[in-house]
Amino acid sequence: MDNDTIDLSLLRKFTPLDGLRLENLRALANKATMKELAAGRLLFREGETDKRTYFLYRGELELRANDAHVSVIRGGTPQARNALVPGLPRRFTARAITDVEYVSIDSDLLDVLLTWDQTGTYEVEEFDPEAPAEGADWMTTLLQTRAFQRIPPANLQQVFSRVQQVRLKAGDIAIQQGDEGDFFYILVHGRCSVTRETPLNRDGIRLAELAAGDTFGEEALISEAKRNATVRMLTDGTLMRLNKADFTTLLNEPLQQRVNYEEAVGLVEGGSASWLDVRLPSEFESFRLPGSINIPLYFIRLKIKQLDPNRRYVVVCDTGRRSSAAAFILTERGFDACVLQGGLSYVQGLERYAAKAAG
Repeated sequence: MDNDTIDLSLLRKFTPLDGLRLENLRALANKATMKELAAGRLLFREGETDKRTYFLYRGELELRANDAHVSVIRGGTPQARNALVPGLPRRFTARAITDVEYVSIDSDLLDVLLTWDQTGTYEVEEFDPEAPAEGADWMTTLLQTRAFQRIPPANLQQVFSRVQQVRLKAGDIAIQQGDEGDFFYILVHGRCSVTRETPLNRDGIRLAELAAGDTFGEEALISEAKRNATVRMLTDGTLMRLNKADFTTLLNEPLQQRVNYEEAVGLVEGGSASWLDVRLPSEFESFRLPGSINIPLYFIRLKIKQLDPNRRYVVVCDTGRRSSAAAFILTERGFDACVLQGGLSYVQGLERYAAKAAG
């Protein structure tokens, strides 16, 4: 039976876990799991690329390559102190000779903790000492999202090293509509609401409610516009923030996929993608691409469930700024989204040129 709680002394039996500082080892223990594998079953196959790090605690494992025996690893021996077959893709197949127990850890999480530990930038418990488990859950959630898996490992390490912690009380405002964009935020602990004030609704339209692991603030940074919504804490909470320059270079640029108009038309007409227009309804009514879906940028979070997570979207606006912000939000939530280079202004220019040539 799998055990979700692992004693720290058990983790210290393995390298490099034995070198972690106590507070970082505790954070790792919150997300590591002890598992059992019956004799004859496979732990992993040669060629697999799953991002898990395994340590053999008890029992015997056979390593095979090209269906040939290579070696046997026994729990408790010096050889078993190290991770099983590090590196991807796996160079061997691991099969249990006896019933075995092993520790399983998310590889990216382990790498980040080792980096923190060795750089001494800060300690994991500094995030939220009253809720360290939630902090670890937040960290693991981001590392396991499709968007963060596309960020280079070096960028990830810098992101987690450069974020700053902010603690707020219920009712406090994290960002105010109309202010300049300065930071990208990650909600570590607590809940907050996202509202947008309009001329007809001064109290604000409720756009979303955010929980631990959710992010906000990217629209103003990407589009270089003022904040288009207010984020207010519903409970006491903890935020992490990343400044605009670091957000742009470490997160946004690696995530952005751009396609030119010819490529985009090929994707849509070939049936593998759909147009998603994030301009205002008035702009959409004035000019739009055939078959476009219209969801204004400030409604993306509220209406994201209307989109097909298995569908690719070519996101468009007039210049590419708003569509870049929307594509970041979608990609961060697991969607396959790309941005039309040059925006609809480029498309309209092409149409005017074609009309002039034909006339």
